[in-house]
Amino acid sequence: MDWGMKNRLSRIIRPDGRTVMLAVDHGYFLGPTTGLEDAEKTIRPLVSYADALMPTRGVLRASVDPSTDTPIVLRVSGGNSILGELSDEGITVSMEDALRMNVSAVALSVYVGSPNEKQTLLNLARLVDEGTRFGIPVLAVTAVGKDMARDSRYLALCCRIAAELGAHFVKTYYCEGFEKIVKTCPVPLVMAGGKKLPEYEALELTHNAIKRGASGVDMGRNIFQAEDPVAMIQAVSAVVHENASPKKAFDLYNTLKLSKKTSRKKGLKDVTASREEINRH
Repeated sequence: MDWGMKNRLSRIIRPDGRTVMLAVDHGYFLGPTTGLEDAEKTIRPLVSYADALMPTRGVLRASVDPSTDTPIVLRVSGGNSILGELSDEGITVSMEDALRMNVSAVALSVYVGSPNEKQTLLNLARLVDEGTRFGIPVLAVTAVGKDMARDSRYLALCCRIAAELGAHFVKTYYCEGFEKIVKTCPVPLVMAGGKKLPEYEALELTHNAIKRGASGVDMGRNIFQAEDPVAMIQAVSAVVHENASPKKAFDLYNTLKLSKKTSRKKGLKDVTASREEINRH
């Protein structure tokens, strides 16, 4: 691996070997996802707490502050939607454009067992070739369609194939026997957050994945759809980087959430007091 490739990957996966990625790429096939209707408003308070941000190029250019130091893992596959066949994806961004946006990695989905399995795997192979040419790491996302299983045998197959084709790191779902998937995948494995869960359950899921060998998480809905997204990303980071238990992380979440509410109330009281003082004079 060339120095540039290593440098970019080291910005995403921190020195402790772990990462908290914030996924905000849902709109490329779901449209205006709940919590991401105003992407800039959602991303702005969260991005500094993430080890990496995963957007599309449209959202990156329109909704992400270019002064951010947070590395970008750019979604470069698409061409599908929830109205059609999910696996019918192609590469939608050239590596030259990814370089123009100064990204640290690119990401695409592979659909093993789908009608378009071969197409998505060849997309990955081509992207790895381009990434190697320009020194850009590739994240393979083991996407799961409507009729695909989420068991360890299937996900281990997907992750190993992605690694065999040259992916530098892989994103997959948590399942029973997750440690088998990690053990048989020779590159770092990041857990996908999946559907929205209650906050404690999401922290427990993160803890279980890290305990069983994941190099981190790539969470979207379980962060930006939380009651307090900023508190939630900090709680997730405590599990990933500090080995906090789900209980300790949930306590942190509640403390941060309460602190924000208290500050807000104090601010309103201060504003009210100031207005009363002005009115008296």
